[in-house]
Amino acid sequence: MAKILVVEDEEKLRISVEKFLISEGFTVCSADNGMDAVKKIKAEIPDLMILDIMLPELSGIQVCQIVRQDSDTPIIIVTALGSEEDILTGLGKGADDYIVKPFRMRELVARIQAVLRRRLPAQFLKKVLYLGELTIDLETVRLLKNGNRISLTPTEFRLLSMLAKEPGRAFTRLQLLEGAIGESYENYERVIDTHIFNLRRKIESNRGKPRYIETVFGIGYRFGDTI
Repeated sequence: MAKILVVEDEEKLRISVEKFLISEGFTVCSADNGMDAVKKIKAEIPDLMILDIMLPELSGIQVCQIVRQDSDTPIIIVTALGSEEDILTGLGKGADDYIVKPFRMRELVARIQAVLRRRLPAQFLKKVLYLGELTIDLETVRLLKNGNRISLTPTEFRLLSMLAKEPGRAFTRLQLLEGAIGESYENYERVIDTHIFNLRRKIESNRGKPRYIETVFGIGYRFGDTI
């Protein structure tokens, strides 16, 4: 799996992020200030850096500028500074993505995977997703719940995989239709509701209060945070 450099001066958050990323199969190294981050990125050669902005010694923006002088290592800024100006500044200095605190760990992992997907060969990307009681094997096209095999139709598996790869992201019915079925006709959007109904029947313990596939009213659906 890919190596991630976590740069965060808040010890409790840094340790939490490190532990979660390790549990997701990543190799992790860390730094608690900007100067150390610059040294680590040269010594460790990570595949991606998670970078706080408000750091001792050098700010995250300064780190971004220094790194971008001779490296194209992907950078995801994670910070409490969430104004449009802050986001545009971070992206303008070379960051690939920007997440505002507080955030959900699965959203962070989804963002990491999305950035790496554009940068790394397929063999470095995660092929098995462990989400709560579910194990989704993208390579063998198998779904397990608490270790028990659950039979899905090909469309149901594609739909579940599309949602699960990006937890927290709200997909419209049209996006799900195009991604899981390959059709983009607006008149067919409600077909997704039928597939979601069947999928929930198979994976949810309480369909009235779904844990995995949440309805986003007025938009569509998203995969919930299962932690």
